[in-house]
Amino acid sequence: MKHFIEILDHEPAELEHILSVSADLKKRLKNGIADRLMLGKTLGMFFEKPSTRTRVSQECAVVSMGGVAINLESSSRLGEREAIRDVARVMSRYVSLLSIRTFGHELVKELARWSDVPVINTLSDYSHPTQAMADIQTMREHVGDTAGKTLTYIGDGNNVARSLFSICAKLGVRFACATPEGYELDKEFLSYAEKCCPKAEILLTNDPALAVKEAAVVYTDVWTSMGQEKEKSERIKTFAPYQVNAELMAKAPQRALVMHCLPAHRGEEITDEVMESKYSVVFDEAENRMHIYRSLFALLLGER
Repeated sequence: MKHFIEILDHEPAELEHILSVSADLKKRLKNGIADRLMLGKTLGMFFEKPSTRTRVSQECAVVSMGGVAINLESSSRLGEREAIRDVARVMSRYVSLLSIRTFGHELVKELARWSDVPVINTLSDYSHPTQAMADIQTMREHVGDTAGKTLTYIGDGNNVARSLFSICAKLGVRFACATPEGYELDKEFLSYAEKCCPKAEILLTNDPALAVKEAAVVYTDVWTSMGQEKEKSERIKTFAPYQVNAELMAKAPQRALVMHCLPAHRGEEITDEVMESKYSVVFDEAENRMHIYRSLFALLLGER
């Protein structure tokens, strides 16, 4: 594994290995065992989108492993002041790993193309692979074997939805996705995903009640992502029937878990009642972002 850019790039065995190492390192950390797998190593983090969990989870992961993280946030966009190929090759002389949280997915791929060190996609407008990995780890911690179980996503057919579709398709988890008309997963992605995972069990619908009918997990995300602020009032109207609330959860199996990748707009895509319910594992999910990063850092650096 040279980079971690997109889940569909990886075989199931490789994804399983990342999850296994993450679970192992998490257990060791909880038991006070210091795995100094990044001693003398540096992570360079590019941020074009603001971040709370992404930055802090990465920095804490690096520090816990004995390394150093450098925030490379800039007032100008990557590629504007200096060519990406030049940035990648220069930074490769300084750091051991690079991560990037940005808008355009092509920029992530261009950075990886020219970098001599591993690159991790920590979010692009197209995908959010590290989040989906943490989501599956969280699901397994609470329901055990996930094969054949259903993860249901309610909301916009966005980057999070694509990555959840991908991880479920790769690992034998049934994926149900309910989106408003006009906000479905794009046809180009669906065509590519079906070629990669022809045996995947997928339900795509505009009916939230149908989507949650067999859900082991009910998952949602914000209705208006960064860069879509001008669409907010229209999106709130369109997505109102897709709110994850007590009424919708009553149509799911009794013990269905609730997930959200955060930040949550309480009262919009999810209610306080559901967010704070005993079936909410939102904060376990947020914690596991750090453990997935620890696993990726260790594996990409060849230390595990």
